[in-house]
Amino acid sequence: MNTAEPAGELDTRFSSEGAAPTEWSEAHERLETAEIFWISTVRRDGRPHVTPLIAVLLDGSLYFCTGPDEQKARNLEGNRHCTLTTGCNAIDEGLDVVVEGDAVRLGEETTLRRVAALYESKYGQEWHFDVRDGAFAHSAGTALVFEVAPRTVFGFRKGDEFSQTRWRFPDS
Repeated sequence: MNTAEPAGELDTRFSSEGAAPTEWSEAHERLETAEIFWISTVRRDGRPHVTPLIAVLLDGSLYFCTGPDEQKARNLEGNRHCTLTTGCNAIDEGLDVVVEGDAVRLGEETTLRRVAALYESKYGQEWHFDVRDGAFAHSAGTALVFEVAPRTVFGFRKGDEFSQTRWRFPDS
């Protein structure tokens, strides 16, 4: 992914008068430190599927893992488009961030080891994964790892000043 800092575009239709675009560095920090994300995928029959998960940010992409038989893994087999969201559930504070992109299964072991180390560093020893056969291995079985390089990211600022900022990324 291109690691150049994208310029934010303010959407004045959904922003307070006089609001400024949110800086990318703030959205990036939110993605890096968020504990919980929500992923939206599409079932083969077109119905949406949304579920919480944990994820890590590495070199500008989000990484998450899931069991091969879980609904989100089955959905991504048929349609790689997905959305990951994180933020604050309060109406008058915080920054919500929405990442749109395609989930690509990761099998390269050097990057898998880096992602596994980030999981353990961010979430603790209970999230330790070994890397085996192009996936994460742990006591509960195998977890497939997916990378989502952002195509478009939205930031929704709430509080004294509301704003909607959009960042676009070149295709990876």
